Amino acid sequence: MSTRRKLVTHDNPQSPISEQYKTIRTSINFSSIDQQIRSIMVTSSGPGEGKSTTAANLAVVFAQEGKNVLLVDGDMRKPTSHYTFNVNNTFGLTSALSRQKTLREVVHQTDIKNLDLLTCGPVPPNPAELLSSRSMEELLNDIYQDYDLVVFDTPPLLAVTDAQVLANKCDGTVLVLSSGTTEIDSAKKAKELLDTTNGRLLGVILNNREIKDTSYYYYGKK
Repeated sequence: MSTRRKLVTHDNPQSPISEQYKTIRTSINFSSIDQQIRSIMVTSSGPGEGKSTTAANLAVVFAQEGKNVLLVDGDMRKPTSHYTFNVNNTFGLTSALSRQKTLREVVHQTDIKNLDLLTCGPVPPNPAELLSSRSMEELLNDIYQDYDLVVFDTPPLLAVTDAQVLANKCDGTVLVLSSGTTEIDSAKKAKELLDTTNGRLLGVILNNREIKDTSYYYYGKK
């Protein structure tokens, strides 16, 4: 199915790319020895750097570890998770934040064990205001009652303020950069924006890096 091609961690869990996602999972787990991480925000400096693919695959590998995980499409400008998982987007995050629906009414069960999905829902005129609202804090509390971990896919940091608003509500942020595409100044500016919002940067993922050394593929081969 073409809509599932991005979920390499599910479709090909033994692949080198899947192993890299598992390595990222391990790094995040080790970074939270003193404080349990319940919420992770995945963002980028600009569009097209792979944040949505990264968020989905990170959610999958954490679910594979045995955690009950909720992936939330917090990109209210250009939501994509309903395409990735081939579900409808009639109701979703915006429906819960506007109190039209409860969390359990809008969550989708995926065919991946331990992984549920909360799509964006109808695109609102005021995304940043919704994310900074009291409803968002109440929704997070509801999520924590049902899930071990929530992974947010958010808009790029330099494009709109949405990710900045959500950064200090989450336990940590993963910044996705694209090799050969992301400008150094843009990456620095994204880091500065996270610092100003007191967001905790868990790490940076360099995406689309070409691997030339074939010895990399040795481990895990049957």
